[in-house]
Amino acid sequence: MLLILLAFILLFYIFALMPRLSKRSEMLPFLHTQFAHRGFHCAEKQIPENSIPAFRAALAHGYGIELDLHLTKDRRLVVFHDDTLERICGVKGRIEAYTYDELLNFHLLNTTEKIPLFDDVLKLVHGRVPLLIELKIPSKSLDICPETLRLLENYEGAFLIQSFNTMGLRWFKNHAPQVLRGQLSSNLTAKNTGENYVLCFLIKHLLSNILGRPDFISYKLSDLPAISVSICRSLFKVPVAVWTLRTEEDLEIGRKYYDIQIFEKSRNLY
Repeated sequence: MLLILLAFILLFYIFALMPRLSKRSEMLPFLHTQFAHRGFHCAEKQIPENSIPAFRAALAHGYGIELDLHLTKDRRLVVFHDDTLERICGVKGRIEAYTYDELLNFHLLNTTEKIPLFDDVLKLVHGRVPLLIELKIPSKSLDICPETLRLLENYEGAFLIQSFNTMGLRWFKNHAPQVLRGQLSSNLTAKNTGENYVLCFLIKHLLSNILGRPDFISYKLSDLPAISVSICRSLFKVPVAVWTLRTEEDLEIGRKYYDIQIFEKSRNLY
């Protein structure tokens, strides 16, 4: 009886980890792509992260672009990483609490640059390099998902979406299965962040795949190896993206052992 129970648990564990397999060939063009994390930014050269100049620099170097999306109070999609404005703009408050017009009053890292609209970034990139789009979903609302899909439906360039929030991936699974989606994860239980521990545990170990059925895994390099990632990669051949690679050594590890690299520049690249 114990052996049967253990076998059942093992089978359920494997089933929960299973990614979507039917889109594997569509992931092939993205393999070995290097994505500039939040664009090819450089604070020393007054090029803020997730800014139009950072995206222009990535385009000039031929790098893919990783970026982050938030939905404003008036349902505009803006490109910004943090949940709050304090680190980048020096003011308090959450992105979702402001309208886009209000956000235009703020500047990125003491430069003249403003928080860009996602639509403007799509027009700038115009399919020249692939995009890796992270959906920021800080609450239970999934309103960002249909708005993201609306802007991407007529976009002719290559893109992937990813999120820590599995329910966002599940929304795309149910409403836009043609979109390639990735589960973001890391050792989420290492620190007490105030997030629900059970949810963090499930996402850390990729057990939430049962809901989102991702096409790829995007995992923090410093938290690897992880058994769940190894099983997904070896058993299901799911592509693994690694982030954030900030040294030549990390970049070499990313190239050698994983499929997609998300990196930040070193000064000597400018």
